[in-house]
Amino acid sequence: MVEGHFIGVDVGGTKVAAVTLESGKERDEPSLAPTETSSTERLLDQLAAIIEDHRTPETKAVGIGVPSVVEFKTGRIRFSVNIPLADVPVREILSERLGLPVFVENDGSCAALAEAYDGAECVSPDLVMFTVGTGVGGGIIIGGKLFRGVTGAAPEIGHMVIGLDLADEIPAPEGAPPRPGSLEALAAGTELDRLAMRFAREMPGSELARQLRTRGRLIGRDAVEAAQAGDEAGLRALRLLGGRLGVGIASAINIFDPGEVVIGGGVSAAGELLLAPAREVAPRFVLPGVGTETRIRLARRGVEAGVVGAAMVAVQEYDGG
Repeated sequence: MVEGHFIGVDVGGTKVAAVTLESGKERDEPSLAPTETSSTERLLDQLAAIIEDHRTPETKAVGIGVPSVVEFKTGRIRFSVNIPLADVPVREILSERLGLPVFVENDGSCAALAEAYDGAECVSPDLVMFTVGTGVGGGIIIGGKLFRGVTGAAPEIGHMVIGLDLADEIPAPEGAPPRPGSLEALAAGTELDRLAMRFAREMPGSELARQLRTRGRLIGRDAVEAAQAGDEAGLRALRLLGGRLGVGIASAINIFDPGEVVIGGGVSAAGELLLAPAREVAPRFVLPGVGTETRIRLARRGVEAGVVGAAMVAVQEYDGG
């Protein structure tokens, strides 16, 4: 691994995190700031300012993780929903402004890279990661390297279809993604919000139902906290969401036969309440003989995986360049 100072920035729909690495180790705790989403120019200004705040004379490169479809070679954002960077050549703009090499990568791929390494050592060379938050993203590591596909835009794990009725016709998708039947539509944090409301209404004697009567609305965090306290409505919501995630995990195992499947993102804070049903369901849909050595686990780095991985992208790409 290249010696020197590298900066990682993880751009989310609600917050921007930044961290610095030296010799593969974090120098400090990630800094956080609300994401400036009012315009493209303001967001670019914010990213430049954050990088300058973390920059030293020894800084060699910057990695930026975004929740977007990225053309990696050019660093242009092909598609983005939660941040105003669609069709923006982020790498070119920020490299020129800062006078530093800037590499732009999908945030799920950044998280996967962080989980594959412990400092400079690759500890999981064949890995599939699912990041379950507001949406569902992820990344794929093959032989210790990120898999990006022919254009650099892969993988979009959250948009694999895991549940769609095709018995009589093929439905025409309408509106913006996520498409009906996709993993993101069925297992993201926004779906957990809906499941919390659903089971609260179906189980009027539950703690979730009491909270709904008191506050008028629920979010996924309420379901997690209720489930942790043993509330059956919260447990049902997590079991269903985790089971759906398990179907997606099975597809990844059938295709890649990885050493590890790693679950991260904000919803992974539910821990075994999410992971246990995923582990139970996945083997039902895996072809016998496949995935016999696959381990399904929670992300070691938790919510910091994305920002640490962004810095690691800078290290690897600077080294490779």
